[in-house]
Amino acid sequence: MDTEDTEETEETEETEETQETEEFLLPRSRTANERLHAMIPGGAHTYAKGDDQYPENLAPVISHGRGAHVWDIDGNRYIEYGSGLRSVSLGHAHPRVIEAVRRELDRGGNFVRPSIVEVEAAERFLATVPTAEMVKFAKNGSDVTTAAVRLARAVTGRPRVALCADHPFFSVDDWFIGTTPMSAGIPETTNELTLTFPYGDLAATEELLTRYQDEVACLILEPATHTGPPAGYLEGLRELADRHGCVLIFDEMITGFRWSEAGAQGLYGVVPDLSTFGKALGNGFAVSALAGRRELMERGGLRHSDDRVFLLSTTHGAETHSLAAAMAVQTTYVEEGVTAQLHTLGDRLAAGVRDAAAAMGVGDHLVVRGRSSNLVFATLDENRQPSQQYRTLFLRRLLAGGVLAPSFVVSSALDDADIDRTVDVVAQACAVYRKALDAADPAPWLGGRPVKPVFRRLA
Repeated sequence: MDTEDTEETEETEETEETQETEEFLLPRSRTANERLHAMIPGGAHTYAKGDDQYPENLAPVISHGRGAHVWDIDGNRYIEYGSGLRSVSLGHAHPRVIEAVRRELDRGGNFVRPSIVEVEAAERFLATVPTAEMVKFAKNGSDVTTAAVRLARAVTGRPRVALCADHPFFSVDDWFIGTTPMSAGIPETTNELTLTFPYGDLAATEELLTRYQDEVACLILEPATHTGPPAGYLEGLRELADRHGCVLIFDEMITGFRWSEAGAQGLYGVVPDLSTFGKALGNGFAVSALAGRRELMERGGLRHSDDRVFLLSTTHGAETHSLAAAMAVQTTYVEEGVTAQLHTLGDRLAAGVRDAAAAMGVGDHLVVRGRSSNLVFATLDENRQPSQQYRTLFLRRLLAGGVLAPSFVVSSALDDADIDRTVDVVAQACAVYRKALDAADPAPWLGGRPVKPVFRRLA
């Protein structure tokens, strides 16, 4: 609906809004979603991509993407944010990455011995992340975070893992999933070995390490999230880990290549014992990395006299085309200053969204948070509490306006016109948001059930 039609009555506006949303139907996507659920548990291979994360009957099934845009199988084009759950930071089908991948596909993808590409990829990674001394590649983040935990347990001889309770995800494996509402199938004895600590609270972490003296193998956390670490916090964790003899692990899945090319450790200057990278590393191709101190990493190798650690041994961990993609990503980041581009685009988007929300009187309810390269939004109700209903309303209006945005995480493929268009659509969505707040009831604007949190006990 055109927001300039200010002379229309409220009743007419609401009628037009309803008609506009009804016209925005996704019949082919809806059919494809049913086919997905018939064959794939959850209807997607990642829970965060499930149709329960979108308004009812408005979960697009993607046909293809290029740059910052994607098209669904119903023929709709969207400006896309959060590309590939933060993995496609250069935009879809980036020419430099695709060229590198195609070159390796013509040369063979997997062999019975290491490829020279593995040498080149390791050298490139260690040059990009100079705080690490060795690296081993895998296919996804869970592989490498679990390998880091296993390695920490092996080198310390300790059973317990301490993870940051304020960070949403570390692994699909039992040591983490047992701490979530989706812990079905995980023995309680496994859960007992995982402890949690709050982000930013050194005193609480020290109390935990003291209570479980000589039992904690590692501290694992994202070094930064929506806000930067408190002054001295990462340095304090480093000191605590050293004093209590445990391994400090930074999960750099998100911060890697978004905070700096070398991740948060490169920006804040605190060196962990082990760190894990993925997501943006391959620009959508499946590649992840475990990196860290030689003394620890070599325990998964052949040149030591201690008990061997089954660190990482995956058939497809070193597929040549994925490693070629990773090298092209790193080269592009360094040569084109991609991290700075992400921050500039994010700054422009955050300012525009905040201004639009404020102008519509919902600035305290639609809240943009996070580092400019990694923006998320919160939808708050009339009591300023997080609301899945208002999130549903907001997502529904964004989709109708051609914006696919489970978050506001940017890619470098966006341009100023994309940002400006997004802000216009946000403004229109905020006008409806205001009406729902005034009515103290968003239900008439939901079009069905509200979206659901990923981690919940019942389907």
